Amino acid sequence: MIKIGAIFAGQGAQYAGMGLKLINYKAGKETFKEANDVLNMDIEKLCCEGTGEELADTAVTQPAIVTCSIALFRIFQSEAVNITEFGSFNSFDISATAGLSVGEYSALVVSGALTFADALRLVKERGKLMAEAGRINPGTMLAIMGLDEATIKSICEEASSLGIVQPANYNCPGQIVVSGQKDAVQKAQELAQKAGAKRCIPLDVSGAFHSPLMRPAEDGLRNALKEISFSKPSIPFIANVTGDYLYDPDEIKEMLALQLTNPIQWEKCVLKMANDGVETFIEFGPGKVLSGLVRRICQKAKVFNMEGIIGSDQ
Repeated sequence: MIKIGAIFAGQGAQYAGMGLKLINYKAGKETFKEANDVLNMDIEKLCCEGTGEELADTAVTQPAIVTCSIALFRIFQSEAVNITEFGSFNSFDISATAGLSVGEYSALVVSGALTFADALRLVKERGKLMAEAGRINPGTMLAIMGLDEATIKSICEEASSLGIVQPANYNCPGQIVVSGQKDAVQKAQELAQKAGAKRCIPLDVSGAFHSPLMRPAEDGLRNALKEISFSKPSIPFIANVTGDYLYDPDEIKEMLALQLTNPIQWEKCVLKMANDGVETFIEFGPGKVLSGLVRRICQKAKVFNMEGIIGSDQ
């Protein structure tokens, strides 16, 4: 049996019209209806007709991405989506799940640890908390290409003389995002360029995510998580903060809270799956960001993007 890793998109993957393909499938349409009812808003209209500006609102973006991701997974479960090389996807089991940042909530739904409805409630609150933390503690993020982990850490240490800055996302070899106060991040960019970075890309974000500046959001999310019931995952779940499996519901909750102020270990998450025998990765969610990252982490892996598959299947 081929081992499949199910991976789920994070914030930044959204785009205008990302729900249009999904509503052509019964499972997709039903998922949007459920989300509309839970959120008391027309998430389907937002994902199909909303502008890029509307989708950039953190409080809206997060439930929208989770809804599209789960819609794609349910289409995967219910439709005979074929790939010539493998035949039907439905003949293979998911061996592990992981998601990038807010994508963890989609992964937890698929793993059986969290209901879709509770995931939507949590990410709606998470988005609000992160936006508010960004107003309380303004900051920004910067993607740095072409430098290794040790160099980035050294750069952040030096730039910290001007304020808070730290690695926020270890996306893949040679691609690390830093997060923090604007002056410190600007200094990190200057130092990275001097160190030979191939590119430095300022990110259009509403706060310094995955840094200590998100502490108010971490505290608020921890309180929100106390009100939600989690189960032990029936499909192994790999956490962003540790890059390792988590099974205990209370530990999962704590890692979800800590994720807001700590780096995302995406490269470790993917390598954990690969080292445990996962040879095929399927990305669920808008866009193809994770597919590209996986290909850079595991050059021999087979990587598929569910959104692209149903687009060509129409």
